[in-house]
Amino acid sequence: MIRAVQIQVIGRELAIKWSDGAEHYIGLETLRRACPCATCKGETDIMGQLHKGPEVELGPRSFELVRLSLVGAYAIQPVWGDGHATGLYSHDLLRLLPSA
Repeated sequence: MIRAVQIQVIGRELAIKWSDGAEHYIGLETLRRACPCATCKGETDIMGQLHKGPEVELGPRSFELVRLSLVGAYAIQPVWGDGHATGLYSHDLLRLLPSA
């Protein structure tokens, strides 16, 4: 299993060093727009129907990373400048996001 061994913010990018030696740089705007939480992406009910609230308009503060917490050994949880903090980004998801 490949996992992140080092994560840090460098300018407007999240830099990740992976356990296989690869390095990955994700733009903070890309990271925010990929938020996997139920508010941003919606959630599926038992019948398979997607329920999603109204679109949230993202402003400049939406892409400012205030804090980044590690969640176990499998995910990160960013806190954004607009207060949004419910997205858990698994290492698998991070690895799939495009590099800056």
